[in-house]
Amino acid sequence: LARVLACSLTVLSVHGLYSASDDVVELNPSNFNREVMQSDSLWLVEFYAPWCGHCKNLAPEWKKAATALKGIVKVGAVDADQHNSLGGQYGVRGFPTIKIFGANKHKPEDYQGGRSSQAIVDSALNALRSLVKDRLGGKTGGSDSGRQSGGGAGNKKDVVELTDDNFDSTVLDSGDVWMVEFFAPWCGHCKNLEPEWTAAASEVKEQTKGKVKLGAVDATVHQGLASRYGIRGFPTIKIFRKGEEPEDYQGGRTRTDIVAHALDLYSDNIPPPELREILSEDILKKTCEDYQLCIISVLPHILDTGASGRNSYLEVMRTMAEKYKKKMWGWLWTEAGAQMELESSLGIGGFGYPAMAAINARKMKFALLRGSFSETGIHEFLRELSVGRGSTATVGGGALPKINTVEPWDGKDGVVSIENKVRVYGFHPSLFSTPLFCCSHFHPFSLCDFIFCTVLKEKFL
Repeated sequence: LARVLACSLTVLSVHGLYSASDDVVELNPSNFNREVMQSDSLWLVEFYAPWCGHCKNLAPEWKKAATALKGIVKVGAVDADQHNSLGGQYGVRGFPTIKIFGANKHKPEDYQGGRSSQAIVDSALNALRSLVKDRLGGKTGGSDSGRQSGGGAGNKKDVVELTDDNFDSTVLDSGDVWMVEFFAPWCGHCKNLEPEWTAAASEVKEQTKGKVKLGAVDATVHQGLASRYGIRGFPTIKIFRKGEEPEDYQGGRTRTDIVAHALDLYSDNIPPPELREILSEDILKKTCEDYQLCIISVLPHILDTGASGRNSYLEVMRTMAEKYKKKMWGWLWTEAGAQMELESSLGIGGFGYPAMAAINARKMKFALLRGSFSETGIHEFLRELSVGRGSTATVGGGALPKINTVEPWDGKDGVVSIENKVRVYGFHPSLFSTPLFCCSHFHPFSLCDFIFCTVLKEKFL
């Protein structure tokens, strides 16, 4: 028995950072709606992963803060590694992420304070003062506790009414993903689901930009649809994707459960992020500031690889962007030598192409690919970043560097010009005041130098 208990404790220590004896409330998809969303209390919620080093460092401070705030502010934690749908619902892309659920529970604020227990308590009390001040000013809270009476339940228009007549054109012919509830007006479970379904529909519409839709079919009226999809009980929820057989929804019936599943469907069906060439400062700035990470590749000069070689590198990047599209990272590339200040700030400069760096513009930190520029090598690199491992350094100068405005690659092989030869040898064209300059300035003299001098003579004489 002692050995069994010891093993159980070991498993618990591996899979979670908090226990029932702590004042930190353990949250999951089953209790999140009840504990947080329907609460009038202020909540501080940490989204963590058990393997994350920063999360392990934060845990004792989080526990101290929870004890200090007991009875004043609620402090919770979500194992987002285990419950990734709940983390995805609130845009969690790294660990630990802390959110403040205040007056409007549907729009929590990002915690920006320090990681000590004192800093956490101070931030919580400041948020509490703001909440009380808003209530004194007549602003109402945003909890879901009044949904059964219709308060703050979302817009019923966001649930699309589906019928025998419009179902095929609206759902089956659509490129969007649909979650469809088949209900009966007299069904008690359907009545309980209605406010949750309505609230979820509004939130899903906002968070997926309308790419995942929620609909409802009155199966007692539109019996043809109910028969077609084998509806035998109420409510029944089915998921429809274009060109695929519908599947049964097996998740929970709360708004949180429904939204989490809808976001999973959305992330499965979103296109990969665009792979963009760094042509201007705006492209770099927007990509790196809009995303948690921007993945930048510096590819060899076109004269070194030709169009086919470059396209093979770009294809590797597109494949990896597809593989990691749920991370919502930005993907960029540039040609070696085109953005020298960028290369210098990342410690790439001048050799070792192709190279890759991942930049966190908020922290001005970056990590370099040390393995091969291949699907396997890049996957290992990005996987380490995803779990908070790997060495990082500060971006040179502590800010994004100056970016040159350049012309986009035309997709063709490079042309060997005098300017490109001068680039290779490191001379500026202005140095060539006479056509006889070249052959007296190469040491040691080689066959390549001889050919280069011959080209220059033909050009200038």
